[in-house]
Amino acid sequence: MTGLVRSGAFYRKSAAIAIPIALQSMITMGVNMMDTIMVGRLGEQALSAVSLANQFITLFQICCMGMGMGAAVLTARFWGKGDLPSLKQSITIMLRFCLVIASGFALATLAIPRAILSLYTSEAPLLELGTVYFLWSVPSYWLTGFSLTTTLVLRSVGETRLPLLTSIAAFFVNVGANYIFIFGKFGAPAMGVAGAALGTLISRVMECTVIFGSFLFVEKRIGYRVKDLFCRCGGLLGEYLRISLPVLISDTLLGLGNNAVAVVMGHIGSAFVAANAITTVTQQLSTTFTQGVSQASCIVIGHTLGEGDTERAQQEGVTFLALGAGIGVLAGGFIMLLSGPVIGMYQVSAETEEIARQLMLAVGFIVIFMSCNNIMTKGVLRGGGDTRFLMVADILFLWAVSIPLGALAGLVWHLPPFWIYVCLKIDQILKAFWCVTRLRSRKWIKVIHGAA
Repeated sequence: MTGLVRSGAFYRKSAAIAIPIALQSMITMGVNMMDTIMVGRLGEQALSAVSLANQFITLFQICCMGMGMGAAVLTARFWGKGDLPSLKQSITIMLRFCLVIASGFALATLAIPRAILSLYTSEAPLLELGTVYFLWSVPSYWLTGFSLTTTLVLRSVGETRLPLLTSIAAFFVNVGANYIFIFGKFGAPAMGVAGAALGTLISRVMECTVIFGSFLFVEKRIGYRVKDLFCRCGGLLGEYLRISLPVLISDTLLGLGNNAVAVVMGHIGSAFVAANAITTVTQQLSTTFTQGVSQASCIVIGHTLGEGDTERAQQEGVTFLALGAGIGVLAGGFIMLLSGPVIGMYQVSAETEEIARQLMLAVGFIVIFMSCNNIMTKGVLRGGGDTRFLMVADILFLWAVSIPLGALAGLVWHLPPFWIYVCLKIDQILKAFWCVTRLRSRKWIKVIHGAA
């Protein structure tokens, strides 16, 4: 395998993209943590209900990430080539898909909220509270879809400042609105879990207005405008589907897999669900820089391949893998260091606290492999256009190994929480080694064609 990149320009460019993305991810996770803490004050049932409802909402967000990152593979490559017409057509196709999928999720949530929640739990109080949260969240599908996919496109051309600043503002709006409407402050009614959903909705309105509105009317790098929403893009549709559809399928299957994991946890019991909600936020906070480097690697690799330099792209891929390993070790240490104080912030039973401690240990181990895996699958290999391979890897390891093994560990063998979690996440270990082999083969570098 080739050596590491020694160019300072490479690291400066990667850091300029990765750090704002990591900060934005950290802010988003901070919002989630504050949501969890505030809802946790209403009791374990409220915390579990909101956590389970958010599993389905997160599935939609993962679909958006699939659409957005699929488009970003193309837009980064076309940006490197200087092919703006193809870049704009990619965005148009992405936004049209986003509108359709957001509408589908919204209709499902309105029509069968209890049926969806019953996939995760059979406990009547959780179904009741989760349904309330669900119905208030319906408009967020369209708002989140357009702002998230647009953010990914902006990042692909190196624009990270606006999304970061918007996320900072959304953090304060969300926390403030949650405080007011969950607990009934400043004359507002105490709405409980409905207030948590309303607070999130208010922040989504602000976020979409700023990001998507700015993209359509102000942004000048790409120069995408309202009229471009109606442009003809049939000439690029085949290439878009070839690259983006495996990303969407892969990320959707990953989201469905995470939902299947949530189903297993939900049937283990509400204490396990509440413990997992506590550890999930900590895990997400610890991996924010991994997410930044992952997206930076996809963008940098795309730009390099757009310029036609495959040898430099291979060297950059190896360098990003090494960075992933180092970040994973640091993230594991971070989780171990903060596990005690974080668990102590929640008012939970002794049983839930003990489960959370075991899950924290498991997360601290798994995150090392998860860091390498994410930078390879969501960054380097995806940036090279190797999306079909990644789709197969997600199906093979998640659905054929992790979910069956996790279900057996939790529902049949009744193993300790540590081993249940390791079984549920063992795909991260297997996929990390699989992707290293793919990187060494150099088969991940694919040719991408522009509009006809």
